[in-house]
Amino acid sequence: MKIAIACDHGALALKNTLAKHLEEKGYEVADFGTHTAASCDYPEFAGAAAKAVASGECEKGIVLCTTGIGVSICANKVKGIRCALLSDVWSAKMTRLHNDTNMMALGAGVVGVNLALEIADTWLSTEFSGDERHQRRIDKAMALENG
Repeated sequence: MKIAIACDHGALALKNTLAKHLEEKGYEVADFGTHTAASCDYPEFAGAAAKAVASGECEKGIVLCTTGIGVSICANKVKGIRCALLSDVWSAKMTRLHNDTNMMALGAGVVGVNLALEIADTWLSTEFSGDERHQRRIDKAMALENG
């Protein structure tokens, strides 16, 4: 599975640790930046990762900033993206089971490294339940993109 990953300067260290962790688990990681600790604008990087997921270039995506809020907002502006801001393992599992999210966001100032890795592992290993009621709700939510 190919995973898009991106961050701003506030989450660079966590992104790099997470990318290495994912590669060690056998995932292909496409890193959309940033690559330095210099102050930057997160929409450029989160947007690029979200577009890669929406286009099918990557199957899933993970975006990070200090809180996770800005990058999750940006990712969700891209048509076809369902990005969940996660800070616990239970939500990581449930957003895959019920919402079939294709992206997740993390806040480097909110979760520590060990928890971030556990959240990502849980999110990536949990399949969508396929339940009709959940698919119906996803379809209704995604229809909002079209006005």
